[in-house]
Amino acid sequence: MSQLPKYFEEFKKRFPDIFNAYEKLGESVHTMGPLDEKTRALIKIGLSTGAQLEGALHSHVRKALEAGVTKEEIYHTILLALPTIGFPPTMAAMSWADDILQEK
Repeated sequence: MSQLPKYFEEFKKRFPDIFNAYEKLGESVHTMGPLDEKTRALIKIGLSTGAQLEGALHSHVRKALEAGVTKEEIYHTILLALPTIGFPPTMAAMSWADDILQEK
């Protein structure tokens, strides 16, 4: 995975117990159910789109690519938000995904 944002790295060093607990929580919720890695990655993209979390969307697009998700599947996941959250937020999410997908 590419380098994490500088502030995230600083947080990790400054508050290692909180960071480790957060990581453990994430691992627990990812592995406790029946969804496969690819499906979970697409759900995280959808959630980041709806919540309009640019940094999270960047991170989840990277992780999705590592899980074997295609660009087309990423775009489709974001576009599914269009009728619910509207055109401007969906276009913002598309541009954030492109930040990462254009690198690849």
